[in-house]
Amino acid sequence: MILVVGGAGYIGSHLVEELVKSHEVVVLDNLSTGHERSVDSRAIFVKGDLGSQEDLETIFSKYPIKGVMHFAANSLVGESVVDPLKYYENNVAATLTLLKVMLKHDVKNFIFSSTAATYGIPDTDIISEKNPTLPINPYGQSKLMVENILSDFASAYDLRYVVLRYFNAAGASSSGKIGEMHDPETHLVPIILQHLLGQREQISVFGDDYDTPDGTCIRDYIHVTDLASAHIAALESLLSEKIQTAIYNLGNGHGYSVKEVINTCEKVTGRKANVVMSERRAGDPARLVASSEKIQQALGWKAERNLDNIIASAWEWHKHIN
Repeated sequence: MILVVGGAGYIGSHLVEELVKSHEVVVLDNLSTGHERSVDSRAIFVKGDLGSQEDLETIFSKYPIKGVMHFAANSLVGESVVDPLKYYENNVAATLTLLKVMLKHDVKNFIFSSTAATYGIPDTDIISEKNPTLPINPYGQSKLMVENILSDFASAYDLRYVVLRYFNAAGASSSGKIGEMHDPETHLVPIILQHLLGQREQISVFGDDYDTPDGTCIRDYIHVTDLASAHIAALESLLSEKIQTAIYNLGNGHGYSVKEVINTCEKVTGRKANVVMSERRAGDPARLVASSEKIQQALGWKAERNLDNIIASAWEWHKHIN
């Protein structure tokens, strides 16, 4: 049985939908940002908190957990800057509580949903796992702290783990049951689609004078179902003892510009966007794209769905919920 912490959130719920096809699953989520209705009915749902040792003890005592997948992090960069305490308490301290209970119950397999924000602003076009980790905000710092903790725990307690670093998950499940739904919404794809559905007056593009082919920032987008398959591949590699510890990037290898994403949304929906050019935002790099060559060589995973697939699935979801 696999415990998925944060399994009612956007990425977590898509992972659960795929994972229940091959494993029994328990989901722990406090529903602060997730939605219970997003949890696949084949999974066992427990409302509780990652930082509550009592909640965790109940689960580990009741169910034969053999692996844990961790998605229960706060993840808003701007919020982390103005309220770092929240990020260090939940993303770091609460994760330590989880690891403590895991070790007490002799559960040694751990999949950690990390972030390419651990790299900060790299000086290369394509980010590999060899790039230095120099996070520039408390969110990225909190994730890197956990990565370092995992390394220490592996040495001291024989913890087996895989860290997965990625930028922008997007799209929606082909089942049509779950998709991207944040409050507030800060992600580009749903913001564009909400605008095209008449829920926003315009789309702001922050800078069109970057050193990129069309002048707008280039970012890495991966379909959320592709991300789910990568997490499952990583889990199976631990359960089969194929690997002991690993850190992998999950990327599409070339990235998409803001203008490309807007144009694709217009093409898929057949609707025209009202785009307003705005000033650059401080700290926005021109290009952030991750290489996934390492995980492809080790586990045979690569992103299968392109930007058109991502937008088309997201559009079907947004039409369904509006």
